[in-house]
Amino acid sequence: MILDKISETINWSGKSLTIETGEIARQADGAVLVSFGNTTVLCTCVYSKEENEETGFFPLTVNYMERFYASGRLPGGFVKREGKPSEHETLIARLIDRPIRPLFPDGFCSEVQVVCILLSYDPQCSPEIAAMIGASAAISISGVPFEGPIAGCRVGYSNGKYILNPTENTDINLVVAGSTDGILMVESEINDLPEDIVLNAVMFGFEKIQPVINLINKLRSKIKKKQIKVTPLKKQYPDLFNKIQELTLNKIKKALNVIPKLKRQEAIKLIKESLIEELGEEQKSIIEFLFEELLSSTMRQKVIKTKKRIDGRSLNQIRDINCKIDVLPQVHGSALFTRGETQALVVTTLGTSYDVQVVDTVAGESKESFLLHYNFPPFAVCEVGRIAAPGRREIGHGKLAWRALSAVLPSSDKFPYTVRAVSEITESNGSSSMATVCGTSLSLMAAGVPLKSPVAGIAMGLIKTKTSHIILSDIMGDEDHLGDMDFKVAGTSKGITALQMDIKINSITRDIIKDALEQAKEGRLHILNIMNNTISKSRQDISPNAPRIKSIQIDKDKIRDLIGPGGKVIKDLCDRLKVKIEIEDDGNITICSVDKELMEMAINEVKMICCNPEVGQIFNGVVSRITDFGAFVSIGVKEGLLSWNKFPKNMDKPKVGQKIKVKILDIDSRNRINIIIA
Repeated sequence: MILDKISETINWSGKSLTIETGEIARQADGAVLVSFGNTTVLCTCVYSKEENEETGFFPLTVNYMERFYASGRLPGGFVKREGKPSEHETLIARLIDRPIRPLFPDGFCSEVQVVCILLSYDPQCSPEIAAMIGASAAISISGVPFEGPIAGCRVGYSNGKYILNPTENTDINLVVAGSTDGILMVESEINDLPEDIVLNAVMFGFEKIQPVINLINKLRSKIKKKQIKVTPLKKQYPDLFNKIQELTLNKIKKALNVIPKLKRQEAIKLIKESLIEELGEEQKSIIEFLFEELLSSTMRQKVIKTKKRIDGRSLNQIRDINCKIDVLPQVHGSALFTRGETQALVVTTLGTSYDVQVVDTVAGESKESFLLHYNFPPFAVCEVGRIAAPGRREIGHGKLAWRALSAVLPSSDKFPYTVRAVSEITESNGSSSMATVCGTSLSLMAAGVPLKSPVAGIAMGLIKTKTSHIILSDIMGDEDHLGDMDFKVAGTSKGITALQMDIKINSITRDIIKDALEQAKEGRLHILNIMNNTISKSRQDISPNAPRIKSIQIDKDKIRDLIGPGGKVIKDLCDRLKVKIEIEDDGNITICSVDKELMEMAINEVKMICCNPEVGQIFNGVVSRITDFGAFVSIGVKEGLLSWNKFPKNMDKPKVGQKIKVKILDIDSRNRINIIIA
């Protein structure tokens, strides 16, 4: 337990960055308070003192929690208390998890939990960056074996210059994390920029995090807590590994030549079950781990030696692609995108401003008019599983696809719809998030959403040796599981719109990222060409099943007339014509209706109510009352007199409630309106 407070401070991106320990959360194995400007995050690390080799995987959990008091706000809703993690908090937890996970050594099986709590929020200082730095520092001083520290930063790009931790939106919104050795993670949203600009942004961020890594190392050197020593399982059980290799190596090589995914998985499963039966259940989890080690090395050696992959493809070859649109008759837009054994059914729904999502965070309320949801049911991989709320993976994949499409969406003034796309993964063998990007692009264009350009995505893999590396295009599930990298690139024919990189080794270099980006561009253009054969640009009109939305501008002084006493006028208009009308303070009126004819009638009536009558204007009025000298006709909130002297003799006189087309003849000095039949 640390009894004295220890802290280290640097000036970073024009703000003070301080990491201190020893005063708060002293019973945790590692705890730090990170202050970045006026943003403060408490980060802790605790590990189980009993190792559990039976888990079969490294049990790391990262939690990120925002307290609304951090910005002096109360949570919304009835309960007025923070509840389950929001999507925003889940995404940040994933952002922290991804760069630290590869740095725990094989053979360390204790459960580790990292908890980051936002205590004070400064809009000028990113809390997720402070939390990532704090998580790294807490782990580094906890005593758990960790090949860090790591640090991360946000990178922006504007007017040809890169910006460290920008406070405003720019053409690049990129988070990069790394160690002293190289880059570990990239997450980005990009405004359709070429590969060289994106690569330089990544390297700019890598350079700028080095002082922070040095800061954490200084703090760690003062703590002087010894790390747990871990011996890899392969070295702990060399005889067992050799026995597994002797019994299964030739069988594994044969199984890896089976191309259909399910048949290959079944063949490997039978080999493993036979192995456990022969060697005994006592060391089942260790045997399974060592078997996976052998499976991975065998697959990697096969690719390195033959330059051919499990399914026979060359290193840069894309799986067969099939695209369809309009696969569902009643929805607003739909597409079915199939790439090899991965398939996404994407459905687009167009809503009105009433359907916009309100997001409540410590930064305040915001509105989101583009929603993209990703679902991965268990049948997609021929499994029986529990159907539950979206998990971290589903939320993360959906957000990645959202970033990929956001750059090409029209502005709200050109397309005033709330757009929701839902990707149902109906079959999966790797790269389902990038299938979602492709399928969503097709579905949006089929729905008539005017995209600036089609977008495609591709997942790249890596096999790295001591002396060289091999980049794989369009990786399958096995190549993702057994390889060193999952590098996802989405973009248009011109540039990149989203980039996400995760690795399973301790770092990668600029050269690897450069090669991956170049090979990804080649694959992306290939996919776009196939997609363009199905639909290359957005349809001119939206689906007849979708609501029509039109906006008109009225004088602000006329808003009161449109609403009417107690809302009577607008309520009558909406009920009678089955439309939705939204009024903004600046006089912008949005009218929504599924029926095009009723929409035009509503627009006409709004104009009648809100216009200043002029001689010569024509209206569709309604007779409100009859007198001896003429009929009074409602034209909006005003009435005009249709004198019998001006009424055509060959027409029957109108009755109260009858619709009639009239024209303003004159307006006298007392603003009385005289009309005639139009």
